[in-house]
Amino acid sequence: MFGTVVVGVGIAGLARIRDLMNPMPSSPSEHLKLFGFVSRMFLEAGKHVLVEYPMALSAKAAHELWEMAEQKGKVLHVEHIELLTEEYKQLKKEVAGKDLVKGTLHFTGSVLDENKSGFPAFSGIARLTWLIDLFGDLTVTSATREKQKDKNYSRMTVHFQTANKKPLTWIEERGPGMRREKKINFCFTSGCLENFPEAPRSSVGLFMQDQNLFAKKLLGQVSKEELAAEKWRILRCLDLAEVIQQYCEEPEKIYS
Repeated sequence: MFGTVVVGVGIAGLARIRDLMNPMPSSPSEHLKLFGFVSRMFLEAGKHVLVEYPMALSAKAAHELWEMAEQKGKVLHVEHIELLTEEYKQLKKEVAGKDLVKGTLHFTGSVLDENKSGFPAFSGIARLTWLIDLFGDLTVTSATREKQKDKNYSRMTVHFQTANKKPLTWIEERGPGMRREKKINFCFTSGCLENFPEAPRSSVGLFMQDQNLFAKKLLGQVSKEELAAEKWRILRCLDLAEVIQQYCEEPEKIYS
């Protein structure tokens, strides 16, 4: 049994508390016991940590946190529920084995406070994680950002190349009243995918799925190969997010 403390009680924190208090029968989460919820530096205190994404707002800080966890022999698990949605699981099955020609992932959403959520490449790292998980390692070829301060509007456009030199574009667009939505246009040698495939509704909540994965790591039920691949993906996405921010800020494009 692992004593568990939730750090922070926002929307995700409250979901964690709910799932810890009502674990799935016969699941790894039954080995987690909620002791309370507070805010302090648990990793430095030598505790296993589950953290919401992005784990940090700079690549340097992320690498330092991971090194600290490894030095202390502790699990640092970064929640990525966007990889656990049925929508994404079906998309990954649809993409598997196909040869990409070009692709675009376009996200729209409401305005975020960047002082708290960070630069869009970090706050939107869920979309970057999708692209890395679907198509492998990527290289940033260019990135720009448009801001209209008077309208509280922002649009970041990033161009990548895959390892096979195929172009991918990520657009992160936010403004007042914008609907939270993802659009895809992935073209393969066999044809284009412009809509998400139909997906069944999961009987297990996303946070519960992620919590079970965290518990499996604590119980030693996740292979070293899986852990290494996950670490690479997480840190690689944060490295790319920082490169994207550097591209966008030199010079920053502001329109008023």
